[in-house]
Amino acid sequence: MIRGLVLALMLAGVASPAIATPRDTVTLDGAWQVRIDPADTAAVKAHPKEARWLPARVPGSVQEDLIRAHRVPDPFIDTNEGAIQWVGLADWQFRRTLSVTPTMLAHDHLDLVFDGLDTFASVWVNGTRLLSADNAHRRWRADARALLHAGDNAIVVRIASPIRTLQPMVLAENNPLPGEYDSAFGDEPKGKQTSPYIRKPKYQYGWDWGPRLVAMGIWRPVRLEAWDAARIDRLQVAQDDLNDAEARLTARLSLVADRAGTQTVRVALTGPNGANQTVERQVALAAGTNIVAIPLTVAQPQRWQPVGYGAQPLYTVAATMPGDSATRSIGLRTVALDRTGGAFALSVNGVPIFAKGANLIPFDSFPARVEQGEMAQLLTGARDANMNMVRVWGGGYYLDDAFYDMADRMGLMVWQDFMFGGAVTPPDLAYRQNVAIEADEQTARLGDHPSIVIWTGNNEVLSGWENWSDRKAFKTAVGPDMQERIGSGMAVLFDRVLRDAVTRNSPGTPYMPGSPSTDYDGPVDTDANGDRHFWDVWSGSKPVERYLDACPRFMSEYGFQAMPTLETIRDFAGSLKGLTPDSPVMKAHQKFLAGEGTARLQLYLDQRLRPAKDFADFVYLTQVNQAQAIGMAARHHRACRPVTMGSLFWQLNDVWPAVSWASIDHLGRWKLLQYEARRMYAPQAIVAEHQDGATRIALVSDATTPLPATWRVTVRDMTGATLATREGTASLAPLSATDVAKLADTDLFGTADPAKSYAVAELSVGDRIVSRELVERLAPKDMAYPDPGLTLTRQGDALTINARNLARAVMLDFGAAGGSASDNGFDLLPGESRTVTITGPTPTPRTLAR
Repeated sequence: MIRGLVLALMLAGVASPAIATPRDTVTLDGAWQVRIDPADTAAVKAHPKEARWLPARVPGSVQEDLIRAHRVPDPFIDTNEGAIQWVGLADWQFRRTLSVTPTMLAHDHLDLVFDGLDTFASVWVNGTRLLSADNAHRRWRADARALLHAGDNAIVVRIASPIRTLQPMVLAENNPLPGEYDSAFGDEPKGKQTSPYIRKPKYQYGWDWGPRLVAMGIWRPVRLEAWDAARIDRLQVAQDDLNDAEARLTARLSLVADRAGTQTVRVALTGPNGANQTVERQVALAAGTNIVAIPLTVAQPQRWQPVGYGAQPLYTVAATMPGDSATRSIGLRTVALDRTGGAFALSVNGVPIFAKGANLIPFDSFPARVEQGEMAQLLTGARDANMNMVRVWGGGYYLDDAFYDMADRMGLMVWQDFMFGGAVTPPDLAYRQNVAIEADEQTARLGDHPSIVIWTGNNEVLSGWENWSDRKAFKTAVGPDMQERIGSGMAVLFDRVLRDAVTRNSPGTPYMPGSPSTDYDGPVDTDANGDRHFWDVWSGSKPVERYLDACPRFMSEYGFQAMPTLETIRDFAGSLKGLTPDSPVMKAHQKFLAGEGTARLQLYLDQRLRPAKDFADFVYLTQVNQAQAIGMAARHHRACRPVTMGSLFWQLNDVWPAVSWASIDHLGRWKLLQYEARRMYAPQAIVAEHQDGATRIALVSDATTPLPATWRVTVRDMTGATLATREGTASLAPLSATDVAKLADTDLFGTADPAKSYAVAELSVGDRIVSRELVERLAPKDMAYPDPGLTLTRQGDALTINARNLARAVMLDFGAAGGSASDNGFDLLPGESRTVTITGPTPTPRTLAR
């Protein structure tokens, strides 16, 4: 039973039930065994070796275990993806022995806790079923004490193929629910996807940047928890009020008791400076779940600020009771989402924040093998590139606590999607009830993180239902009654179930029912209202200049592909010798247009840049194109402030080594776009846009105070001679973008040959140039660039690059040997030099310029 709110009262003289011993936790992570389930006779016959027990590792997946045992090839290498598909079509068993002592059996409860089972699973203890699971995003707990005995106990987890479990139902449907991406391997007929019907990471069914690896297994930690009369199930800290004088908080504990009685609960609050306070109460508990609320007050609170706006002080809240304890790290801050007139503007602590960042997809196709160091490296790369936000995209999984802890400490704001990647959701009540438990668990787990500044219900589910042609055809095919049932079911799910979970467990954090979304206030995915996913450029093959056509309210997705680094290509291809962009191995690692995406890369190269000389040059040019396209878009978004209040490009990272939209490839190597992000997201920037025979100059500042600055636009010819100069002084207004000039070509360039002249726009604060952008009137391929005359001088790890003539997009190419530079992809003016620091086991790199 749920008793409701328990008042924290002093109950003097009332006896408390005795606690036998503190809660004991025994980890069951580590060594298990796995085999094909003997009941799956077809799989046993086809794969007899895998029908015998093999070593397994938990947390993990069947696929990882088979790769480790060399029973299947690594799908990330070469063209091996197809050879592992059979694994997701078989049923599997995991087993291990659990040794139980008489001391453990003396506890009242012995709970088996699985933080993640993927997905259709049953857990058996000594031959008796303990629990069944059907949602990979939930925690599963059951008391196994009655099934355990002293000595060795057999724990078996059976995992059924998610595809084969659902396929009979899906094939029987005349009009199955529209999903995401059809399988390329024939295991599901086109248009007959099982993924819409399951609560599991959807990207594992394949995406246009990732492989189809339908993982199965015990994918999060497992443990045995021994406890007695009561335990702490949850600790949450609600921020009731925050001002400069004080913060009023409520520590909310969910206590599970197996009988009525009283308990002493102590809550300690420790501030960033080590100062602490403790509140102790005795509370009356009923059998079942009890909610205990304990108020706390912080004098002169220190506010958590996004990176670039202040520090990130964190407080620790620790709750204890006899036999159990729990700890939370919190930050004090307010968040608001301004939707006035269609706006989409986030404010933190009353300060409007222009969100600069990227979309984050899962770190790997197999989540269990992601290490904290990988997460830290990626988030550090985002912060170092002047980003202040990442969007956790909804087609993956809710990330580990460590990720959000890092974001809290770094000041990186997190836009958190619920895990719906685009498929239309089932309309049945049981599905929504399953999701409601998931949402309650996840918002309770994550809701206290100050870094999470917005929750959104899904990625493109509602906008797809409204706008996509296949969804419109589906609605016509099923008829008005079913269309209404499905549409109403989604409205209940995204507008009520998920919104209620956020309101309950993450109070004060804005919620939107999807991305893109207008919160049911008009058409979705437009420039005028709500956030925008803009794919006319790239997916729609429109010229990159289309980025300049409008000022959306918040651009939460836009992207442009490029090849990964040569070192990464060598790692998955085995060798660079003889490779072409259309080699089978390259097409296998290019998921856009089912492997034919190279044609789109070539289309944009043909539009903008010179022909590639060889494969390495093709890699370089695609990275230049990506950096320049996204740089153009991001600067435009910033110049549109305050109409536009966010720019999140697609995408920061990769789930596997691939040709994709990522700015950092799967092995952590920066493409030129990541270096460009540091420039385009600089705290103060100059934006120079050439369009319709004129150059617009805008100055952007994220500072919260005015800054005196100077701007200059210099016209040069290819010899480096100055042809004209325009300049001015400005006081950069706080949190602003200001147009300072619009210069007609006739006034700025005069009669200079467009192919042989260019302009350099620079912004200086004090005596330092903080931002620079070059202006060309023609497509880069039509410019008459001279030989840049680059020379290199190296002293230890310091490398100085000198340019005799203009050098555009200078890339330090480390080739297959590996290595990195502190800056890359930069422009050098005639006679200019740049010194960078190089790291890694690398010789002096060669230079490439456009």
